[in-house]
Amino acid sequence: MKARVDKFTGAAVALSLTMSLLLTGCGESKTLASKNQGKNGLEVSELRYQGAVGSVNFTELAEDLGYLAPLKLKYIGNTISGPQDIQSVVTGDIDFGGAFNGAVIKLLAAHAPITPVISYYGVDENTWSGYCVLDGSPIKTAKDLIGKKIAVNTLGAHHEFVIKEYLHRQGLTPKEIEQVTLVVVPPVTSEQTLRAKQIDVATLGSILRDKALERGGIHPLFTDKDLFGTFSAGTYVLTNRFIKENPKATRKFVEATAKAIEWARSTPRAEVVARFEKIIHQRGRKEDTSAVKFWKSTGIAGKGGVIATKEFSTWVDWLVKEGTLKKGQLDGKILFDNEFNPYSK
Repeated sequence: MKARVDKFTGAAVALSLTMSLLLTGCGESKTLASKNQGKNGLEVSELRYQGAVGSVNFTELAEDLGYLAPLKLKYIGNTISGPQDIQSVVTGDIDFGGAFNGAVIKLLAAHAPITPVISYYGVDENTWSGYCVLDGSPIKTAKDLIGKKIAVNTLGAHHEFVIKEYLHRQGLTPKEIEQVTLVVVPPVTSEQTLRAKQIDVATLGSILRDKALERGGIHPLFTDKDLFGTFSAGTYVLTNRFIKENPKATRKFVEATAKAIEWARSTPRAEVVARFEKIIHQRGRKEDTSAVKFWKSTGIAGKGGVIATKEFSTWVDWLVKEGTLKKGQLDGKILFDNEFNPYSK
């Protein structure tokens, strides 16, 4: 792909990750400053995190359901980028963050001191991402994407992996793949950007996808489920230092998030949506709640977000095939830890 994609890798990402690691000690002092001196049996009183506009993550749901208490969440801003979110964990700006497992593996390969502890999103029959074109578009096959622009939320994460895999499977050469340009567009504006013909393909996930398809005039060229089936795609990570110094808080965080995932899985859809709407209204960030009306499922494969080995080994193998990792550099079986998840027992 063109330089706009390539700059995410190589020297630029190495510099970014090096700076992140150098800043870890400085940032994590903020975590130490939030020590609660054993109050309620936990080592810290709050967990700092980044949210997403118009949506509710499972730890936010856990707090609202009372599962997270006595821990409280401290919102510090929004992100649309998994790689940025987990790098913020490394620098100590937040306590937990999540990203596509391939991006987590890249960070681990750069010797980031983090551990994935629970899956938080995935792909199933109801929750998937479509790589969508306008009805009537001349783009019918992978070959037609040569010289075209595909909008993604960030580079080096879930959608870049899926798009490259699609192009590989359809027989495009590395030189041809370089001629497909990925551009970063916020997910909430991707549909509008596609309809304005400023891009050729829009990446639309679950809720935003359903809203766009309901309006009509758009259809998926391919989907991540077509390529990989049902799987948990991303995990929340904590720093190794946080886990070591705050084992009780770590367990509470993972247990609460796991219970919230199962609550959402077993509760009638209308009740889940109503709960999400209530949470969005109560937090007072002036957000539109219309998107959550399209929520259908957790998308998470493992019960309570338990991480499966294949959800890491698949992407380790893929990165080896791409030449990003050396064979044997990382073992997908030991990159994550289900120890704190009650459903892993």
